[in-house]
Order: sequence, then structure tokens, then C-alpha cells
Amino acid sequence: MNPTQWNYALVSWRPDSVNGGDLAQSWDFPDPSTFEVHLRQGVYWQNIAPANGREFIASDVVYNYDRLYALAGFPGSPSQLTNAAYKKLISVTATDNFTVVFKWSIPNPTFILSTMEAPLGAAVDVENPEAIQQFGTPMSSWHDAIGTGPFILTDFVDNSSATFARNTNYFGHDERYPQNQLPYVDTLKILVIPDNATALSALRTGKIEAMGNIAVTDAQSLGKTNPDLVQIAIPQSYSNSIDPKGGVAPFTDIRVREAMQESINLPQIAQDYYLGTCSPDPSTMTSNNMGMGWGYPYSSWPASLKTQYAYNLTNAKALMAAAGFPNGFNTDVVADGGGDMGLLQIVQSDFAAIGINMTLRIMPTAQYATFVTTNHQQDQLSMRSSGYLGMTFDVDRQMQRFLTGANWSNFSDPTCDSLYAQSLTATSVTAYQSIFNQMNQYIAQNNFMISLVTTENYFYNQPWLKGFMAQDDSVVGNSGPRLIGFYCARYWIDQSEK
Repeated sequence: MNPTQWNYALVSWRPDSVNGGDLAQSWDFPDPSTFEVHLRQGVYWQNIAPANGREFIASDVVYNYDRLYALAGFPGSPSQLTNAAYKKLISVTATDNFTVVFKWSIPNPTFILSTMEAPLGAAVDVENPEAIQQFGTPMSSWHDAIGTGPFILTDFVDNSSATFARNTNYFGHDERYPQNQLPYVDTLKILVIPDNATALSALRTGKIEAMGNIAVTDAQSLGKTNPDLVQIAIPQSYSNSIDPKGGVAPFTDIRVREAMQESINLPQIAQDYYLGTCSPDPSTMTSNNMGMGWGYPYSSWPASLKTQYAYNLTNAKALMAAAGFPNGFNTDVVADGGGDMGLLQIVQSDFAAIGINMTLRIMPTAQYATFVTTNHQQDQLSMRSSGYLGMTFDVDRQMQRFLTGANWSNFSDPTCDSLYAQSLTATSVTAYQSIFNQMNQYIAQNNFMISLVTTENYFYNQPWLKGFMAQDDSVVGNSGPRLIGFYCARYWIDQSEK
């Protein structure tokens, strides 16, 4: 896809108008609650027993959805996929070998497409029914993995590596060069290198082709030592934020929240701490990088709202006094240690300038997840490694983050709940988009979370690796390995450069 149409490198979610099929040739809505999928013909399971290379057909899709969501007589879901969106799925039927019909209890094409797009935590990977029946579920051995994709898993060492071989019977062809069958490479190896210095050394010496999630200081060093490496900067899929616990004073007062926002010098953080590598603009719920009328980008905010987010210590102190805190107050923040603790310390200093003395309580990620995300035991503020704001993933999941009972900060607001309920009844993309954008504007106007900057991930690849564009952080980043096959099938090695 031409990134000027939709920049998939910056935004992981895609509206249906720019989506193309993989196992699906096409799809349509005979009515707003019926999603009809027409499968691609000539797709075959990999030639591994017990699938033995048979054709992929509609009943394979039906079997997996019935099994995972306890439909059509299945006694209960053996999976951990508990996304509430799928509770609105009534039935899945194969009307012929290459047509699957999904019936929903909700007449909302955008919601259905967003759910079918497979948000993290709710995706359905269509597994081979014969393998499930023979090996059971969950499958405990990588030897039992059978897919329809471009690579066959040939070796796996936990926390070390995964090795794949070319599937010679893969249906895919390169969209740019339709005469070329995919994948290009014969062997693909994904390495897990826990030690960052070791990984960087392997990249510098050409022992690995690509590496992602590189910090800005390491990126600057690589630019000096290995100027031939190709650098790609991709904004994070979220903006950092400080999140007040719902219903806890004094953060229930918008004047306090606005004062906190105005005390933070975002331009200075972007320039001095992140060395000018990220935008200083604050975010509302949706990323400023979203396009085609989705979201509420900072560039479209009125001057009055931009002032509400601008660094202004004088006004911040006046707001604190008006809220009854002329001398400030003491608070604390529970922070995910996997996040940017240097940024948190800068925010702590900025808050102190208006009398807010914030004690830091930093926890390992797993402990934080239990303490805050699951049990909501934080007293007042929290900071997660991925915040509430500046999100780039599917739009329904973004709105759910601000739904009562569906977020880790116990945030609850009747207007957000009402807008989400309205979105579920929208029967057109235009209507849904309007509600989605209203929610973005409302969240920005009320400073529900304290917006920090959206940082960048750095990806590097060797000049001889072609076709690599850090696609969606899905190959070498934390979002993998779901799309390893799709993207890596389109990479190739220019032997003359290597």
C-alpha cells in the first residue's frame, strides 16, 4: 500500500476502506449485522501430518470460531480469548466451501470489522482442525504447528530462536511484482538476544539483518559507528501519560488536572531529554498520526484548547489556588518499571514547581500488572509502560479504554459510557466515526489523563536486506510474531551488496 494513502508504519489499525484480504478474497455486509467472507481459493495447509497439504476451506474457519467461543454445541471455550466483543457473535456458518457467514447481535459494521481485524488479545488464529483433534489444545509442542503461511517452523528453542523454512506451496505472490511467488528467502531465523549490548554488537558486525526497539542514545551511537545501516524511526503506538485513579480527590477537579498538565514542559522534554527525536505535541485518546478523519489531531485543536495544554507555570499555580491548593499537596504514583523512569523523574520535578510533591513507587512490570491493572490498589496516580493516550490500534478498543469497568485506573465518566453505547448502535461508518471523534474531543477538553510525549522506536537493518520498513513493529518488536510470515515473506537479500 502507498503510505500516503494510509501510513501503516505509523498506525497499526486500518479502516476497512484501505484493507486487503489475506485468506479472505473479499467480504461484504448483506445487512449491518451479517458479515459475509469469501475465502481465497487455492490455499493449502502445509504438507505436514495430519493436514497433509489439503485445501483450506470454510469449515476450517467455522470449526475454530465455534470451538473458541462455545458456539454450535461446543461445551465451552478452551481458549483464553475472553474479549467482550465476541460475545456479540451469534453464529458462524459455511454456506459453501469458500463462503463464511458471521451473524452478530449488533448492527454495526465498523464494530464488527474492528473485532474481525483481530485486536491484540481477541484474535482468532485459524488452526488446522485435524491437528487440534489429534494433538489436543492447547498444543504443547511446536512440532504440531501447521499453518497456511509462507514459512514452516523447523526448529524452536525457547527464549533463544525460531527457525523457519520456505513453504514451497504458499499461495502468495508479491503485490509489487505479481509474477514472483513468495516467500523470497529459503530460511528465516528469529533470534531472542536478551542482552542489549550483545544484540547491538551482532547488528554492528553484520551477524543479524535487522533489530528493533532501539533506544535513542543507542541509535545515535549506531549512526556514528555504522553509518551504512538503514535507520527507521517509528512513533510508539501510544503516548506516555500520568493517570489519576478514578473518583479520587483532588484529581476529580479539572482545575487540578489542567494545572498538572500546564506544569509539564513538553517542548523541553522533547528537545532535551529525547534529543529532538519526538514531537512535543500532547495527545488525546487517539494518536495525532491517525488519518482520514479518524481522531482529533493536535493540529486541529482550537487555540483555547492548545492553551489548556501549554507550559504555563503562572497559570498552573493560579489554577491550583482556585482549586483550594495554593501551597500544593502531597501525592504518590505507582509506576511500571518497564516504562521510562527518567521521564517520570522529570515529571516529578515539574509537578514540584507548582507544589505537587509526588512520591515514586516503582514496581516490576508483573507486580505492577497485579497491583494496578488487576486489583486497582494504587492510591492516586499511576504510570504504565503504555499509556491511555495517543493510541493507534483498533478504534473500538480505544474507546473501551475509557469505558467504566474496562480500564486499569478505575476511570468512570457517564459521557464516555454514553458515547460508547451510541457507537455500538451506529449503522454506518460515518455515524461511528462522528461518535468516535466526539469522544476524542471530549477527552481532550477534560484533561482526564496528563498527556506526555509520544516517543519513537528505532529500527535498523543492513543495507542488503530489502523490503524491510519496520512494518507495524510486527516482526522484530513486541507485537510479533503474528505477522512474521506476512512481512518476512516479502524481504529479500541483495547478494551483490552483502
